[in-house]
Amino acid sequence: MALTLPARPDPLADRIHAGGLLHELAHGLRGPFHYLLPERFDANLAAFRAALAGAGVEGRVHYAKKANKASVFMERCAAAGAGADVASLGELRDALGHGVRGDDLVVTGPAKNEQLLRVAARQGALIAVDAPDELERLLVLDAGRPVRVLLRRHPPAQPRSRFGLDDAQLQEALRRCAGAGDAVRMEGFSFHLSGYAVQPRADLAGELVELCLRARALGLPADRISIGGGFPVDYVAADAWDAFLTEQGPGHYHGEKAFAADDFYPYHSPVAGADALRAILAARPGGTGPSLAERLRQAGVTLLLEPGRALLDRAGSSVFPVQGVKDRAGYGIVTVDGTSLSLSEQWFNSEYLPDPVLLRDRGDRTGPADRTDRTGPAGQPYRACVGGASCLDSDLLTWRKIAFPARPRVGDLLVYPNTAGYQMDSNESPFHELPLPPKVVIDHHGGRPRWHLDR
Repeated sequence: MALTLPARPDPLADRIHAGGLLHELAHGLRGPFHYLLPERFDANLAAFRAALAGAGVEGRVHYAKKANKASVFMERCAAAGAGADVASLGELRDALGHGVRGDDLVVTGPAKNEQLLRVAARQGALIAVDAPDELERLLVLDAGRPVRVLLRRHPPAQPRSRFGLDDAQLQEALRRCAGAGDAVRMEGFSFHLSGYAVQPRADLAGELVELCLRARALGLPADRISIGGGFPVDYVAADAWDAFLTEQGPGHYHGEKAFAADDFYPYHSPVAGADALRAILAARPGGTGPSLAERLRQAGVTLLLEPGRALLDRAGSSVFPVQGVKDRAGYGIVTVDGTSLSLSEQWFNSEYLPDPVLLRDRGDRTGPADRTDRTGPAGQPYRACVGGASCLDSDLLTWRKIAFPARPRVGDLLVYPNTAGYQMDSNESPFHELPLPPKVVIDHHGGRPRWHLDR
């Protein structure tokens, strides 16, 4: 029996899919591509800002650039006066080049190299210090201005985390900052926390507020904290997700491949995006006392956020032309133009689970003739996994046997929905000298979609 997991309804995407635009783009671009919807990015950014304002909290949103390399999202950040979270010299240069101000950048990541630290400091970016030696390098850096830093706290609840300063290192870092004069400006604290649970983020954020108060007693400004990202996206409905986790097993996948439930990203979240931020702000750190929002207000602490996936929710999808179909006992194998390197969940030995959408080639093969492409009685689904165009046996975009409404044909398109967050380009590679799928920006003018290639 087929195991389905449809993405949540998206009327805007449905309108794009219903027209002929994607087939025209596939024909003109001669291969797979990603399409981007920057208006969705704008709406998600506005929702996060509204959550901060609704809680009466002073805050700043920094888009985590690593979630998608497209230039258009940097342009939208600059236009909206938002910041960016960058972790390499290339990301920093790209953000500046698209108009994001240096003062609006937060530089994260472990063991930053000398050139990144130097350029970030001279541009006035806020640098999250992850290790004692990194702070020492900044203390002697001639940046022509005080170097703005956050001290990253090692999360006590996640002792295996490789990020951040432990208690002893944190105390020594505070002492060094307090004695550094104008060499640095220690503006507060940050953390990197794995997972998506609300309460642990609120608990650690509450601890950072207290650290700010202690740092101020040493004469340091300490007026902001960063809680990073980790705001989940709700890709699928709760009942569909629960049924999938209950029923899925090796028989649903090509080659009897086995996945454990915790191998998958949590594709359903009851509280997601800006609502997750609202829940964190309403939570009581440690389970008692004032809410996090109230503690931030009382202490005069600004909250910094670094969402990536959540700002890209429904802001783009990936399109792959069908190159061939072969039948196996009880199911088929669809091969597309493109590879699994363009769906980065495979990087984690996992699977991108929302069902791909089949868009038929509308040439001269429509209507009743479609019935000849079915393996069973008319109206029955055609179950198939989806393989890439490489010579690797493991190159599958989807190991699961998807229940397509008809047997796909050469010229049809498979659209993987909502892939803008981390899926499109985290580990793309021109393997076999196949070109990387281009990104197409789609906007709407007078109700009519228009497009251009992302620069």
